[in-house]
Amino acid sequence: MKNGMLTIFRKELARFFGDKRTTLGTILLPGVLIFVVYTFMGSALSSQFSVEDDFVPAVQAVNPPDSLAALAGQAGLELEAIQDQAQAKSLLESQELDLLAVFPADFDAQVAAYDVGSGQSAPVVELYYNSASVDSAAAYEMLAALLSSYETSLANKFDVNPGGGAYDLAAETDTAGALMSSMMPMLLVLFLFSGCMATAPESIAGEKERGTIATLLITPVSRSGLALGKICALSIIALLSGLSSTVGTLLSMPTLMQMDGEMQMAYTPAHYLALCLIILSTVLFIVTCISLISAFAKTVKEAQTYVTPLMILAMVVGLTAMFGGGASTQVWAYLIPFYNSVQVMAGIFALEVNWTFLLIALVSNLAYTAALTWGLTRMFSSEKIMFQR
Repeated sequence: MKNGMLTIFRKELARFFGDKRTTLGTILLPGVLIFVVYTFMGSALSSQFSVEDDFVPAVQAVNPPDSLAALAGQAGLELEAIQDQAQAKSLLESQELDLLAVFPADFDAQVAAYDVGSGQSAPVVELYYNSASVDSAAAYEMLAALLSSYETSLANKFDVNPGGGAYDLAAETDTAGALMSSMMPMLLVLFLFSGCMATAPESIAGEKERGTIATLLITPVSRSGLALGKICALSIIALLSGLSSTVGTLLSMPTLMQMDGEMQMAYTPAHYLALCLIILSTVLFIVTCISLISAFAKTVKEAQTYVTPLMILAMVVGLTAMFGGGASTQVWAYLIPFYNSVQVMAGIFALEVNWTFLLIALVSNLAYTAALTWGLTRMFSSEKIMFQR
């Protein structure tokens, strides 16, 4: 059995790597495309939804008070006094102006005379802006924050978190880890599944379609050796494809998510080891599932049609990492195929590796893989299934 399995294993790898176009398209191209697209998206989003560091908004004001002139200058705002509101609003609509502030004619006097306990309406400041413009929205936030601070300074009864102290006790790696753990499990499952779908149907259903499966079945190779050889070879190919996509994603994440290098440095060799183990067991399970379905199908197209619902299910399970509030602490969660891998990956990317749960997920994935491999062996032994047209 061992020699037969190795023969099939080498044959599958030689068939795949012998075709350079297939090799490049399956392994190298996905990672390169993902890196280029995600990096471009990150750069484009950053420039589209943020302003330059030296940004000075164009602000016009009706009746600008003298009390705010100095504060506005310190905040990088210059209030241009005007009288025509209609023209300013027209400029806002055409995005030629960033902000229009309308103050009461005697704003300082009204503020000084206003009694909070009187029950009367407070002086009103109107801020007009265009939310479709990033510069306009930024100018609105700047002046609104300035006015809020000015209002607080007029009747300061107590302070909340004064000064520049660090009151948010969450580390930057914790925040970035929570973001990574919500996205990466779904992306990893998708990449691994795509790599498996690109090779497994062709290896089994393709040989049935071409009629070459009969040649394999009449050789002295045992059915279990045939199944194991194909599964191992396909798993290596799928791993390489998934690895390419994962590396492309990880390299583009700092630009896409506007993160610095501190988050990448937070992952230790233990995190990478745990990730490799769970990816390996997940790929073995996915390859075996697709191989089993491909053995039942008559053609590659039919196999891909049958596998698509399983891929959609895996993607839906991957989405649970976004809404689960972190990795599950329930043992049963690590016994469910796909879901267990997603939960382990979520914990790893959140910098929390639970080795007990990882071991449970690994054992369950390998057990499911062994059961499906036995089923694939039985299908290879069935002439009715293997020679159906």
